[in-house]
Amino acid sequence: MNIIELFVQYKSYYLLGIRITLLLSLFSLVIGSTLGAILSILRLSKSKFLSFISTAYIEIVRGTPVIVQIALVFFGSYVVTGVQMDKFLSALIALSLNCAAYVAEIIRSGIQSIDKGQTEASRSLGISSGQTMRHIILPQAIKNILPALGNEFVTLIKETSIASTIGVADLMYASKIVQSSSFQPFNPLIIVAVTYFIITFTLSRLIGLFERRLAQND
Repeated sequence: MNIIELFVQYKSYYLLGIRITLLLSLFSLVIGSTLGAILSILRLSKSKFLSFISTAYIEIVRGTPVIVQIALVFFGSYVVTGVQMDKFLSALIALSLNCAAYVAEIIRSGIQSIDKGQTEASRSLGISSGQTMRHIILPQAIKNILPALGNEFVTLIKETSIASTIGVADLMYASKIVQSSSFQPFNPLIIVAVTYFIITFTLSRLIGLFERRLAQND
């Protein structure tokens, strides 16, 4: 059985895997980006306590493997509450928290790349620090860090494959089912690899198009 025949025969598993992978990536991206923005602001805060908490969180998350984080959330939920958390929800929480740490560092570097004179000028005009951050600093920072954010989002999509280790029915999980059903260890992985490539390549091109649009508006 060749690769095309294999995909056609087991397409229901792969289509479900694609759906789960995209949903997990999208939700993790939205939650992780939101938390990352908050963490970056806390890390740059004048409060040493808030800055320390944010820095400690970022360093711990970045210094431990994603697969360990997913396992800790999944199995730790039962240890703490006595109730086993849903597999998809466990993966979503772990990936969102992981994404937040990396996005926080990307946003922090973007904020620090903005000339401090703009902050001083806005404060001299009576604009509050919060308004300055939201309306002046962050829009410019996001524009500068868009390529780095795009790379992080592409990486996040690929990292969702680790969710299969706790039984989330993503693309990698689908390939395991097809491998055991078809007795073909190699071809199912080729299908998964090609699918991931199509998704990430498409996303990369869209991000590139968005970057060019922003450059034209300068």
